[in-house]
Amino acid sequence: MSEKPAYATVALRVGDDHVALVELNRPASLNAVSMGLYADILRVFGDVDDDPDCHVVVLAGRGRAFSVGADLKERKTMTDADVRRRRRLAPTVFGAMARCTKPVVAAVAGYALGGGCELALACDVIVVEESTVFALPETTLGVIPGGGGTQRLPRLVGLPRAKELILTGRRFTAREAEAWGMVNRVVPDGHAVEAATELARSIAANPPIALQQAKRALNASQSLDLDNGVLFEAEAYQACLLSDEWRRRMAAASEARSDG
Repeated sequence: MSEKPAYATVALRVGDDHVALVELNRPASLNAVSMGLYADILRVFGDVDDDPDCHVVVLAGRGRAFSVGADLKERKTMTDADVRRRRRLAPTVFGAMARCTKPVVAAVAGYALGGGCELALACDVIVVEESTVFALPETTLGVIPGGGGTQRLPRLVGLPRAKELILTGRRFTAREAEAWGMVNRVVPDGHAVEAATELARSIAANPPIALQQAKRALNASQSLDLDNGVLFEAEAYQACLLSDEWRRRMAAASEARSDG
């Protein structure tokens, strides 16, 4: 796995298996989300989107936490204008994983609180370790989740459950998140990145055009009615038919069926 150009607050490596590992790299602050991390998240997901060697992305956090959310120490030093600028950027930053044309698998360990939880929610697939603790505690501080939590969480766990979690701000476990449909897999502690990478490799074994168009169609299903969603799917399918990879794989499948 080759190390890519350095970033201040994230690390990026892309392997020969076409899987990119993006790690939040502020372990001393439990990967608290700073303005520097804002900038690097936007930059790194732009870079992996542009990299033809990257077909799938794993997002993880170095150290004892995936991310504990906003950097409160930095927040104390910010002017009102700084805070307003941060808020303008938030939808773009926390949507970077969803906008990425490549599938993104979250590997979550330790704490995923506030903005950290929202970073995971914006990924396509979520793998978590057994002892992971989640929360969207913003209401306890007098605000609300501002990184998409009020929109993405209800789509995963249902509106009544999301209301309970956000209105109380309470913490919840990996097993609770799994039971509610928020996460895909719970794995033993210490194995989130390994399990997420294994899953990413199985995804990356498929043609990139199919992965990208499937992600587009699946994401569109959350905002389109059924009829328009089916039309969108047809358009995405048509894009796959233009690829040489589709022709090669169909020819190979047809030959294998004939030989069988």
